[in-house]
Amino acid sequence: MARVTTTDRRAALRTGAGLAAAGALTGCSMNGSTVARPAAPPRTPSVAPAPRAFPRRPVQIEHGPRDRPRVALTFHGQGDPALARALLDEAEKGGARLTVLAVGSWLDAYPELARRILDGGHDLGNHTQRHVDINALPEAEAYAEISGCAERLRRLTGSIGTWFRPSRAARASPLVERLARRAGYPHVLSYDVDSLDFTSPGAPAVTRRITSRIQGGSVVSLHFGYADTVAALPAVLEELDRRGLRAVTTTELLS
Repeated sequence: MARVTTTDRRAALRTGAGLAAAGALTGCSMNGSTVARPAAPPRTPSVAPAPRAFPRRPVQIEHGPRDRPRVALTFHGQGDPALARALLDEAEKGGARLTVLAVGSWLDAYPELARRILDGGHDLGNHTQRHVDINALPEAEAYAEISGCAERLRRLTGSIGTWFRPSRAARASPLVERLARRAGYPHVLSYDVDSLDFTSPGAPAVTRRITSRIQGGSVVSLHFGYADTVAALPAVLEELDRRGLRAVTTTELLS
């Protein structure tokens, strides 16, 4: 009888372990019979998948795409509520959809206008709480202006709205940009056409200023509370229609 040494036993164990491992990989047992191959464990990626990328827009938006026949008529929301209702009626009669950046104190005084604006198919956004020079305020006060109006919008409509425009300024300072993002507004809505309707130059002058500057993608700054604006709107919409331009909400302009 052959003598089996300790070394032989170790070699046999190593060989057996190797064959067993090979059998597991090939689906065969050591005696040649076929066994079920165990399912491979799911692969775990070494890194998390990249988040889906969406088209990026600048923080401060002055206009939309120039190659589409759309424009946005945007209104600073405050002033005589009767003029506001008249302007909304004229817009809807002409098939236009507007963007209203409301002042929070105006919404406090006339809360029913928030629903009137939305029911007409228009955008409703934030134009600060008291319409002060927000770029000149210290951080805490500036944030209170944005968040205060946002809270009123949320209370009245269930949403803070999509758009924020700084008060008494065409563009936001870097601080106000950051505060707007903190309050939930990723973009600041500026404009590339200023109607200057708040100077009460007369309806023909408002119409001329808008129609001489407007083009595809334009965002126009206008105001509630001025009779000249209400009177000018039908002529503005008629000229847009003649040029093949359509007045849409800012959300639609940028979609």
